[in-house]
Amino acid sequence: MSGELCDLPAVELRRLMGARQASPVEVLESCISRIARVNPRLNAVTATCYERAREEARASEARIRRGDALGVLEGLPLGVKDLNETEGLRTTWGSPIWKDHVPARDERMVAACRAAGAIVVGKTNVPEFGAGANTNNPVYGPTRNPFDTARICGGSSGGSAVALAASMLPICTGSDTGGSLRTPAAFCGVVGFRVSPGTVPTERRALGWTNISVQGPMGRDVCDAALLLSAQVRSDGADPHAHGVDPDLLRPPVPADLSRLRLAASADLGFAIVDPRIRAAFHDRVGRIAGWFRECAWRDPDMEGADDAFEVIRAQNFLAGHLENYRARRHLLGPNIVANVEQGLAQSAADVARAHARQTRIFRSFQDFFRDHDVLVCPAVTVPPFEIERLYPEEVDGKPMRTYFHWLSLAYGVTLTGHPAISIPCGLEPTGTPMHLQVVGPHGGDAKVLSVALALEKAMASDPILARPLPDLAALSA
Repeated sequence: MSGELCDLPAVELRRLMGARQASPVEVLESCISRIARVNPRLNAVTATCYERAREEARASEARIRRGDALGVLEGLPLGVKDLNETEGLRTTWGSPIWKDHVPARDERMVAACRAAGAIVVGKTNVPEFGAGANTNNPVYGPTRNPFDTARICGGSSGGSAVALAASMLPICTGSDTGGSLRTPAAFCGVVGFRVSPGTVPTERRALGWTNISVQGPMGRDVCDAALLLSAQVRSDGADPHAHGVDPDLLRPPVPADLSRLRLAASADLGFAIVDPRIRAAFHDRVGRIAGWFRECAWRDPDMEGADDAFEVIRAQNFLAGHLENYRARRHLLGPNIVANVEQGLAQSAADVARAHARQTRIFRSFQDFFRDHDVLVCPAVTVPPFEIERLYPEEVDGKPMRTYFHWLSLAYGVTLTGHPAISIPCGLEPTGTPMHLQVVGPHGGDAKVLSVALALEKAMASDPILARPLPDLAALSA
């Protein structure tokens, strides 16, 4: 099964198509063939629009032959997370309430990808309304980890991560509140980039001024994610956080000179409960990469009160988005949505004020932290992927979880700060699923994060212990 067009990186596919050495039609058919073989086992790709995609691939091929100006994503098959509206293609948010919903238009981010030449092939699976990091919902069922189909793939961008890992699609969209880009990327051995708020504008946040939810790219490697990001970034007045476009994000990233950078490493960010297996694997990885940097220091940022702050702010967002459904259609909502809404209803104005004050203090402590360090690395997830039947782990390292999402603390701690963070694979952890590094950069330093991640990715590629692992595609298609 190896050596097919769909296995090539998105950047290489775009180069081959632009040079007329591969056809958008051939690339699309390779992806459709791979989906047919492995998706029945994995359930990553849900609603599809193959005939429309074939028409668009033929049109893309004609533009290439004519020598027309081409978009940065010209001819590339794209998977769109099922939390993003797609014109003419079923969008369910993983909810029975919306199981037959077919939008009349693309939302802005999807439209931007289409305008850049991407060909939407289908939707990728999510938890109900993106709540929780186990990609399982009443409409489509569970998505499985390509390295061990008995385990979860993470979420909420789980379908996107699995579609990438199994080379069903070369690029996929994602979004992230408490780790929804970074967690499935970590579990599936691909790249998920949580950008700074406003970098990829969205009109979908009900509370537009909060910074915890962002949209962003996923790819099999850093350059592929950066390629998709270059089409997603723009200035859009519908998003209060949108700002001027950083021209560095419109160009391919250049590897950073790691020998000039001061690295800070933290296994738990000073507050998270971390599984000993992840902690040990992370210490091993830092030991292997520390010498590449100018200096490496083990140091935890000050994140006191992060759990409480995130719980409150997150609940307020769920109140804004789901209170009406809770009151009118509670019987159609899953336990995660109900828990979030009820948590928000129980909070007072004093709770909300305290949470935002703590978030502000944590942000300012991060600003101080990055005066002494150029980049921070930590794990993105506290545990290895667990059994698919479990919604969440009730305890980590023998300690009970505060909420169903408490085990995502290493990701949501960084969410609170608004700093850009990317998850990149680095070999396998002790259970045989992918290990990862979460690379966090300074405020607004999205281009720097990509640059450092690319340098790490290239340096790790030659080490069999650190290189990106690949799932057994032959076994998945059996």
